[in-house]
Amino acid sequence: MNYPKLKRFSHHLQVSFSRLNIICRTWYKLYASDEIKHRRNIAQCKVSDSSILAMLIWQASLGIESQRRFCEHLVNLSHSRFNRRTRMLLPLIYRIRHVLNEEVDLSGDILIIDSFPVPVCRPVRNCQAKIFSDYANIGYKATKKTFYYGFKVHAIVSDDGYLLDYAITKASVNDARETIELLVNAQPKNRYLLGDEGYVGKDLHHQLKKMGYILWTPYRKNMKNAKKHNNHYLMALRRTIESDFSLLTYYNAENNRARSLTGFQERLEVAILAYNMAYCLERFN
Repeated sequence: MNYPKLKRFSHHLQVSFSRLNIICRTWYKLYASDEIKHRRNIAQCKVSDSSILAMLIWQASLGIESQRRFCEHLVNLSHSRFNRRTRMLLPLIYRIRHVLNEEVDLSGDILIIDSFPVPVCRPVRNCQAKIFSDYANIGYKATKKTFYYGFKVHAIVSDDGYLLDYAITKASVNDARETIELLVNAQPKNRYLLGDEGYVGKDLHHQLKKMGYILWTPYRKNMKNAKKHNNHYLMALRRTIESDFSLLTYYNAENNRARSLTGFQERLEVAILAYNMAYCLERFN
């Protein structure tokens, strides 16, 4: 059987820093709040907020995990000052991501839902780790068959690779449990969803049907009529989200070294912004 071939985008940020700086300067003028633009002593800053934003995206595009090392070699600011400046820009980064969501037309596309792990320590320290003790816990990473301590990021991605929205939970939270809240927050126009075996369940399918969504998941091998139900094209299409997650890992979405909740979300937002920015630059030139 011949299936249509979908256009996929590479998501590698192929842009010079000077052009990236111009884009960030435009975003800053359009979307930065007056609270950020006119805050105290901003006129005395040697490096502009738009340049800080460009540096953050540049760091993600280079795959540099350590912000301290990035500051030492490429930024004319101390690590602590750079950190404070970046956290101030979190509302702006959040705003830009949502503006891109409104600009990108995903109508008619199939959406794929899945999750990826974000460990905050090495597996050997799972039981001793105290960081984020009120928010993180131990979960299982099925792809590597290991347990990890940290968070889980649940995401909705279009079939050509645009990341529409995400939610962060404890590592042990089941994928299906977060699906409803994720769709309520994202409110996608698309009605067709693909998920893996973790989303199998009549209750979830009925809830989504009431909301107007149709969820397709492959059956497990030991389930009745599995061979008849499992469409190889849909299964291959669903697996494309794993390639998207591997690119997000390159942008440091999974290797998050932040030690505060604000810093954790800021780095995740920057990784997703850089990823979606690469998509938009390639798709819309």
